[in-house]
Amino acid sequence: MEAMSIYKKNYHVVYGDSDFYKKLKLSSLFNYFQDISSLHSENIGIGIESIQQNHSVAWVMVRIMVDIVRMPNWNEKIKVETWPIEPKRLEFERNFIVRDVEGNVLVKAISIWVIMDIEKREIRKTELISVEYPPFLEERAINQRMGKPKPSGQLELVYKKLIGYSDIDINGHLNNSKYIDYITDCFSMENHGEYTVESIQVSYINEAIAGDTISFYKDIPALNSAEIYPMPIATNIPTKSKNTVYVEGVNAIGGKVYFKSSITIK
Repeated sequence: MEAMSIYKKNYHVVYGDSDFYKKLKLSSLFNYFQDISSLHSENIGIGIESIQQNHSVAWVMVRIMVDIVRMPNWNEKIKVETWPIEPKRLEFERNFIVRDVEGNVLVKAISIWVIMDIEKREIRKTELISVEYPPFLEERAINQRMGKPKPSGQLELVYKKLIGYSDIDINGHLNNSKYIDYITDCFSMENHGEYTVESIQVSYINEAIAGDTISFYKDIPALNSAEIYPMPIATNIPTKSKNTVYVEGVNAIGGKVYFKSSITIK
C-alpha cells in the first residue's frame, strides 16, 4: 500500500463508546485518535511493531489539544482524518479532524508524540526512525501553540485511584485515554449534564504503572463562580478563569506529577 500524507477512516459511534447523555465519550474520542494514529503509522512504515522490533522504542503521546464544535451523538457515523507534520528533534506532531457525514467539522486536535526507549524509558531523537515519509502537509488542524496547563486557584482533592491490570496498555503504562476517563470522573453526573467541553489540553508528564495510586486534584473557578457569586460580581473574574477547569494527577505517596490538564467548558 502506498504511504499516504493524510489518512482517513470512518467510525460508527456505538453503544460502548457513548455516555449517559448519548454522546461520544471524551475518552472514546481519544481512543479513535489513537487507533487512526496507529493505522497511519503502519501505512507509513513506522507502526508499533516495526519501531519496537527495529529500534526498541514505542510511541508515547506527551501533549494534546482538542477543540470541540460538537461532540458526535450515539449511533452517528463520522470520519476521522489524521496527518503528521515534519518531525522536530525530539517531537512528532500529528493532527486530527473529525467530520460528520456531510463533511462539517466536529472536532479539531493537535498532538505531540515522542519515541521512548522500551528498556531505559528514555526519550530518543526522531532521527532514529529513518523512513521515506510521504509529502508532509503544512496545514495544522489548530493553528496555535499549546500552553502549559496551570491552576488559577486553590486545588482540592477529589479522589484517589489505584492503577490496576485493566488500566495498562501494551507499553506497560496507563494509556492516554484512561486519563481522560479519570479526569471526567472528577465531576458529578449533574455537572456533565449542565456543562459541555469546548476544549481540552492535556500534558502527560510522567508514566503511571500498575500499583501506582494517583490523587486527582481540581481547581474549578468556572463552576464555583457561577454557583457562589451573583452575575454583577462574577464579571470581575477574568473570562479565562470563569470558563476554565484545571485537573491534575499526582502520585499519592511521592508527589510525582503524572499529568496536568485544562478544560474549557460552556
